[in-house]
Amino acid sequence: PAALPPAPLGFTDVNLNSRNTYEVSRRRSAPEHLPHGGGGTAPAAPAPPPQEPPERARHRLGIAGAGSSFAEFFTRNFFTKRTKELKPAVQSAPGWKLFGKVPPRENLPKDSKIIQQEYEARTGRMYKPPAPSARRKNIEFEPLSTTALILEDRPANLPAKSVEEALRHRQEYDEMVAEAKKREIKEAHKRKKIMRERFKQEENIASAMVIWVNEILPNWEGMRATRRVRELWWQGLPPSVRGKVWSLAVGNELNITPELYEIFLSRAKERWKSFSETSSENDTEDAGASVADREASLELIKLDISRTFPSLYIFQKGGPYHDLLHSVLGAYTCYRPDVGYVQGMSFIAAVLILNLEEADAFIAFANLLNKPCQLAFFRVDHSMMLKYFAAFEVFFEENLPKLFLHFKSYSLTPDIYLIDWIFTLYSKSLPLDLACRVWDVFCRDGEEFLFRTGLGILRLYEDILLQMDFIHIAQFLTKLPEDITSEKLFSCIAAIQMQNSNKKWAQVFASLMKDNKEGDKNHSPAPKN
Repeated sequence: PAALPPAPLGFTDVNLNSRNTYEVSRRRSAPEHLPHGGGGTAPAAPAPPPQEPPERARHRLGIAGAGSSFAEFFTRNFFTKRTKELKPAVQSAPGWKLFGKVPPRENLPKDSKIIQQEYEARTGRMYKPPAPSARRKNIEFEPLSTTALILEDRPANLPAKSVEEALRHRQEYDEMVAEAKKREIKEAHKRKKIMRERFKQEENIASAMVIWVNEILPNWEGMRATRRVRELWWQGLPPSVRGKVWSLAVGNELNITPELYEIFLSRAKERWKSFSETSSENDTEDAGASVADREASLELIKLDISRTFPSLYIFQKGGPYHDLLHSVLGAYTCYRPDVGYVQGMSFIAAVLILNLEEADAFIAFANLLNKPCQLAFFRVDHSMMLKYFAAFEVFFEENLPKLFLHFKSYSLTPDIYLIDWIFTLYSKSLPLDLACRVWDVFCRDGEEFLFRTGLGILRLYEDILLQMDFIHIAQFLTKLPEDITSEKLFSCIAAIQMQNSNKKWAQVFASLMKDNKEGDKNHSPAPKN
């Protein structure tokens, strides 16, 4: 017979009409079929076995027919479950396994009772299975994988375990089981504690919602400043009334109506349409510069929207709130061209959109950004920003003197970490649910609470920050830990006293503004005659 060429690397061609597939695999894996002598000639191929009908071959391979998909061929017979009734297997030629040659299966598979009888006849011993309660008594944890093997005796062809080794294995096993049970009990207690806290929180929210809906909101002006309402406010607003309370607390000093929002939105859409068209021809250089600035602002909006709460996947392109956020920001740039769009606005607008309807979100957004602190930051009024930073440092030194000196030693100024916090109202730096709770009290107390929250964050991580240098402090405060909880943060915020020499935040800030005006007068040039 002709010599077979060397087998190339790759997939074996499967032919359903023959058994050559198994013959080829057997020839490749069988060691005694390889020639002992030197030379590169391949061994002679044995005579092919008799052909088998295609139907039987398909049945033996587990293939339904020629119409079956190719994927079924590879997935059907992998890890199949053993059925209770064993079907007679078709007699096949000798094959190869990992530990040696498997003889032909001449007889049908034996039943377990027949195997047990043959074993008893050969050894002369009666096999008595252990009682179910005898093994692993009083052990609820059932070991996985090979853990239980240390409890089993070794096979007869291997040396038996010594008494010391068996005892040691038993002790190791008991220790592993005890440790696993401790870990499982600890995790179960932790889960129960979390569930209890969650149920308690849901009950508190439900009861608070009833109070807000039935008592506080109908009598808003008369009850908003009462002690009871302020305490409920500090605990966090129920999500169902949060947007309504925010709108009432922020107010509408600008007297914006939903109709006015639609006007500025249509104006923004016209501008987008004109920018999408070719606008290369401009009458003057000033007009060209104005168009370029507006285009840059709109491009910045698109870029910022894609980076707003990226983990939520709702504000990115194709998300349910993408167009809504784009509309609110675009309408604001038309409403306040003196402010325009500044990075960080997208986070504030996104939080409002999650809690309010579109027009109400725009009204709250425009009024919120019209507050003195937000207007100073978004207009990048450096003199006003420096006053806020100076006021912050007064209370920083009062509440955290050790950390204040540590920051001073590295010349680490508040603008390095406060700008990002104030620009986004902590919605980028803190988890969203915690940021919303900060917003709750910010709507109650005003700008003072924004700086009090910053001091609370510094107090929470004071011990860690005292061990860091300039670069690590800046990096840490830019990206706060994600596991920060509202209970820990608000307990630290409550410990911050916004009072210095019997002066509150508003008085300290007013005195700084007064000193600045007097300084400007002293440095102003004398009038000419």
